[in-house]
Amino acid sequence: MQNYKELTIIPDLKINIRKIKEISGNSSDVMINEFITGDIKCALICCEGMLSTATITELILEPIVNIEKQKDSHELFHYIQNFMLMSTDRPVATEYDTLFRLIHSGFAVLVADGMNKALAFGVQGYAVRSISEPSSEGNIMGSHEGFVEVVRTNMSLIRRRIKSPELVMELFTKGDKSRTDLCLCYMKDRVPPELLKKIHDSLDNIKLESILSTGYIRPFVENGNFELFSSTGTTERPDVLCSKLIEGRIGLLIDGVPFSIVIPKLFCESFQTLDDYAFKPYYATFIRWIKYLGFLISILLPAVYTAIVIYHPELLNSTMLMLLVEAEQQAPLSILTESLFVLLMYEIIREAGIRLPKAVGGAVSIVSGLIIGDAAVDSGLISTPLLTITALSVISGFVVPELNDTMVILRIAFLISGGIFGLFGISILACAVLVNICSTEDYGFPYTAPLSPFKTAGMDDTAIRAGFPEMQSRNFTVEEYHE
Repeated sequence: MQNYKELTIIPDLKINIRKIKEISGNSSDVMINEFITGDIKCALICCEGMLSTATITELILEPIVNIEKQKDSHELFHYIQNFMLMSTDRPVATEYDTLFRLIHSGFAVLVADGMNKALAFGVQGYAVRSISEPSSEGNIMGSHEGFVEVVRTNMSLIRRRIKSPELVMELFTKGDKSRTDLCLCYMKDRVPPELLKKIHDSLDNIKLESILSTGYIRPFVENGNFELFSSTGTTERPDVLCSKLIEGRIGLLIDGVPFSIVIPKLFCESFQTLDDYAFKPYYATFIRWIKYLGFLISILLPAVYTAIVIYHPELLNSTMLMLLVEAEQQAPLSILTESLFVLLMYEIIREAGIRLPKAVGGAVSIVSGLIIGDAAVDSGLISTPLLTITALSVISGFVVPELNDTMVILRIAFLISGGIFGLFGISILACAVLVNICSTEDYGFPYTAPLSPFKTAGMDDTAIRAGFPEMQSRNFTVEEYHE
């Protein structure tokens, strides 16, 4: 049992079936149907719930039982492989490891007495979620199709948008127990060969037992150093992934996960959306700068407010200073403690709203916003200006949802630094964050390009959003940012 992955299929049908039952532990969903065709004893093995009953009946069962008498099993398999087209996907298994991977992937596997290999037929028909609008990347004027959990469906969504033979999709499996299908997507005329080789080497180092989400894979395709921001991205949209592939990036699809990993990722791409390329350039540029501003407000506003009120009140005019003094003098806690309390309460409420059922999650938001927030202000535990500042900071972070997890930690870190050391502490921490971001790279591609190192050609889709007539002739690929 420990070494079944190295065993070849046993030619004797009875012993073969006994071995299959032993390896599967007589699992109830593994169905073994013995029959005789062509005067040869055979068995059709499949996994219940993983295949289409109508498809297997029409394409496999009816044709296979009507095969004329054959001399031996070798002639039978030769006849099936060369004169019968039962499915378009027809792999051959010679080891039990491959046989079980095919069975558990929805294939019907044919074994015969006297043959040390098995024929598999793709008749998958398991229940899947239909293609729907992405939940995490909304848009107004773009496509409303998002990835689903089935990797082959996701492959078809990409192929529909890029019909060029230059698009390559490499399908392979990882995970000793889960045997998860992964698909590496790239444009062979655009992707840097060195990048492709290094990613292949990184994927070869994966020795996990199971792969159930993108978080299992991303640490292996990143450089392994401490990074505040991830140097790989994720997307739920096929059109976004296609645009990255055309730029020379590499996409990685995972079976069972409706997200694709994009390698490498740039910091400026977190502020770009598909709608930017549907609006007029001047409006798209305005929206992009709103996102840059929202990112800074989300991270720095509570910290700057706390630092100024505690250490630098001279920066405020007299009217604003008196308003803040009047509001804060009733609060029993320090401004730093108040700010931390409000931010932590918001994260608790947000997490509760996400994890609870949708009907209850909405109620949590209403109760926390109308009752807890209002009661906290009326009771004097929290000042109104502080609650307003915190709310503005949190709402500003919504414009860049892809960076939300990092912004939450940085917001708290800057708040503590500003509350203890004032604006000087904020400046020191900002320098440390900038050093970390600028030093982040993956496979030689700087995370902060084209800002650092500065590339003038990249500014037409970073500082502004140039029109398509200006961009169509540049044939941009990510190789231009490689160091």
